[in-house]
Amino acid sequence: MSLTLGQMRENCQRARDAMWRARESKFALGAFNIDNQETLIAIARAAKAKNAPLMVEVSQGEVDAMGLDNVRDMVDNYKQEYGIEMYINLDHSPTVAAAIAGIEAGFEFIHIDISQARKEATLEEIIAETRQIVDYARLTGALVESEPHYFGGSSNLHTEKINYNEIRKTFSTPESAKQFVEATGIDTFAAAVGNLHGKYPVPKKLDIELLKDIREAIDCNISLHGGSGTPGYYFVDAVKAGVTKVNINSDMRIAYRRTLEQVLGENKSEFAVVKLMNDVINAVQGVVESKINMFNSAGKAVVS
Repeated sequence: MSLTLGQMRENCQRARDAMWRARESKFALGAFNIDNQETLIAIARAAKAKNAPLMVEVSQGEVDAMGLDNVRDMVDNYKQEYGIEMYINLDHSPTVAAAIAGIEAGFEFIHIDISQARKEATLEEIIAETRQIVDYARLTGALVESEPHYFGGSSNLHTEKINYNEIRKTFSTPESAKQFVEATGIDTFAAAVGNLHGKYPVPKKLDIELLKDIREAIDCNISLHGGSGTPGYYFVDAVKAGVTKVNINSDMRIAYRRTLEQVLGENKSEFAVVKLMNDVINAVQGVVESKINMFNSAGKAVVS
């Protein structure tokens, strides 16, 4: 059922309040991708068990599979069923039109990522199109997130090593972050400090001192993409430095697939797969709960 404009604005104001609480109390909201209903159930149960505020998020491929309105309805249903504080983030939306659709569907958080779809896009084009979404988001009050350049990796299990010499070329700087935030008016800046999409054979390394410098340079929220495969102590330090949103996807997908493969192998004569999903949901829930602990968001939910 579609939300009214008034309901969208109320939800977005609660989302803004949640991000303000996160900055004041030094915690981060986990933003967890959903591929299907099972991953959503796992996230909702983790939020309930930990009494933690969080986001579910969908990127364009997941939007294509499930539909914006269906995601909105499912999240609202489980939010009500479990009595939890849960928001929706449109992750890496590749175009202005796609981001506008997310705003009109009532998503509280919108990440516009022009450079993902158009890696040749100029900084001027990225700023101009991001600004369009910032302006349009005033309709509901949705929080807009962006970054000035392409963010590497993919939400998968990688076999190649991380080439930090190349990654450092795309690190954010305090100066460029400040200029981009001032030029666009975004609510959240997606910082690049060693974080990278996907999970790799070696742990990721975050430049926490650079993150602190970025925090000093800008007034808006800071997010970290590519959280999977990152040692937990980096998240503890990042949250203390002022990060208020961390994206997690690959760690959940790996737990989902490996557990599903195991239960399918153990139940070769069972074709009602729905009967086999409890272990899968529990495995994904365990991943989400562990991240909530790292993000210091347990016990921080405010349920209206």
